[in-house]
Amino acid sequence: MTQDDARWMRLALSLGARGAGRVWPNPAVGCVIVKQGRVLGRGWTQPGGRPHAETEALAQAGEAAHGATAYVSLEPCAHHGQTPPCADALVRASVARVVIGLRDPDPRTDGSGMSRLRAAGIAVTGPILEEDARRAHRGFLSRVQRGRPSLTLKLANSFDGRIATATGESQWITGPDARRVVHAMRMRHDAVMVGAGTARADDPALTVRGLGARHQPVRVVVSRHLDLPRDGALARSARELPLWILHGEGAEQGVQTAWQGLGARLLAVPTGPGGQVDLVAALQALGREGLTSVFCEGGGALAASLLSADLVDDLVGFSAGLVIGAEGQPAIGAMGLAELSEAPRFQLRSTRPVGADILHEWTRPASSL
Repeated sequence: MTQDDARWMRLALSLGARGAGRVWPNPAVGCVIVKQGRVLGRGWTQPGGRPHAETEALAQAGEAAHGATAYVSLEPCAHHGQTPPCADALVRASVARVVIGLRDPDPRTDGSGMSRLRAAGIAVTGPILEEDARRAHRGFLSRVQRGRPSLTLKLANSFDGRIATATGESQWITGPDARRVVHAMRMRHDAVMVGAGTARADDPALTVRGLGARHQPVRVVVSRHLDLPRDGALARSARELPLWILHGEGAEQGVQTAWQGLGARLLAVPTGPGGQVDLVAALQALGREGLTSVFCEGGGALAASLLSADLVDDLVGFSAGLVIGAEGQPAIGAMGLAELSEAPRFQLRSTRPVGADILHEWTRPASSL
């Protein structure tokens, strides 16, 4: 790997990030076509998952792509779907070299894209910047390899870990700058998820606001009995914006019919020994529907259950400079831990001030993705 290779791959990764949250079930890939140090074409996966990044970049480059180098953040696909294989498109364009960030684990490709390029006489380099590429594509990798989307748990709490006073007052613990960052994070995920308790208590819209965004993530609510307000913000907007409800298989048929009539999509999942929705099965159901990344915003009981089930891949925390005290509501519900060795641990990725608050981001240690 040369310095130029690293430079152009970083550009491909940054281009791919433009599709985050908009391209599921496909990966958010970026591609750059370069010849003699000059960029001839740039592309990223388009909304809905197509056209693919390589197609976009090659269209910009045109005939000048002949003899050029293509930098692609994920191995070019080798299978026929709704579009022809990108590996074939690179062969037809007569590029001289392809540099990839990460091998595609999808069984339909999984090395065959690189093999097809080499068989056509194209030099293939990579993977390079593999850790960065793995991070960029972690949601897609999770869906392919584990059958579920990656999950980010967001917490916004007081310095002492409270999300509300004893009376339930919670607006607003963190400031407007932090809330704006949260909306940007929502926009970069396929879906935003909350538990039924949060949906009842806060009546959230779960939309992206204040950023001029036309794209909205799927809103997901986990509710065993579908006992959600049918006159709330989620219900009122269910026909205009996607609302999926993960519910227990025993939810009353009449209630299911009512929510379907409001425009919601219902996904029945098994319940566990305690009668609660089986969250492993719930996330697998979301994976089968094509989601690759979920941004969970609470509440405390759902957060505790996700952590206990080892389903949290990333933690995002906003800490405010106020103290509520022990009588306040904790950010995370009871987990029944007796020993510190049982507690989930995460590795710190970054920390920075956001207005008057502190943002800290953590990730799973030694993740397989």
